[in-house]
Amino acid sequence: MPTSSASTTDSAKSATGGVQSLERAFDLLERMADAGGEVGLSELSASSGLPLPTIHRLMRTLVACGYVRQQPNRRYALGPRLIRLGESASRLLGTWARPYLARLVEETGETANMALLDGDEIVYVAQVPSKHSMRMFTEVGRRVLPHSTGVGKALLAHTPDDEVRALLSRTGMPAATERTITTPEGFLAALADVRRLGYAVDDNEQEIGVRCLAVFVPDSPTAAAISISGPAGRVTEDATDRIVPVLQEVAAELSEALASTGA
Repeated sequence: MPTSSASTTDSAKSATGGVQSLERAFDLLERMADAGGEVGLSELSASSGLPLPTIHRLMRTLVACGYVRQQPNRRYALGPRLIRLGESASRLLGTWARPYLARLVEETGETANMALLDGDEIVYVAQVPSKHSMRMFTEVGRRVLPHSTGVGKALLAHTPDDEVRALLSRTGMPAATERTITTPEGFLAALADVRRLGYAVDDNEQEIGVRCLAVFVPDSPTAAAISISGPAGRVTEDATDRIVPVLQEVAAELSEALASTGA
């Protein structure tokens, strides 16, 4: 009997101690991110269903570790130590994606990219260049605004309109070319086209002479899109009909791979 009692006690500690605390802490971090990075304890309690004393204890630990910081107004914000984790995770995600991007290059002939939505910006985390002498090149780590890119449209297509408008009001909509969409109404209409068609297009909007096709990576651990880019003379309307199914197939396979790795 004593052995059985000890075993039960150990199991209870495991179920309600460290592991559960970790799950709750990560859940709170994700809720903070969903809320824009800054929340109050009462908001966290309302959304998570956890009692205030529990949330306060977890937040105190996260603050001590640097993953959360407390603002002068007593609200809590995501902390700077998360930046290092996020940058490392983004690089690793790009590494995992490279074989799939290489397949895109082999099957389409054009440069393949992977991009994430980081705050209000698009950041490119991986690229495999085309083998053509005339090819597109985007530096890994480059940040651009979403409104002028195919990956930006693919990433924002399933975001509520009011959130998209709020993002555009923060970033502005500067024109990179005369083809760039520069009004919220125009951009929202383009997002509706993405939802209808299942893919996004950058038609000379980021750079004259360049067309990009992009699709969302479903069920990615963080919002991600893959794309191909090439000269407008090669990435034609006819080529689009051939390339989009390949993009969609590779995105689905990448999604499955990320899920199987627990990424």
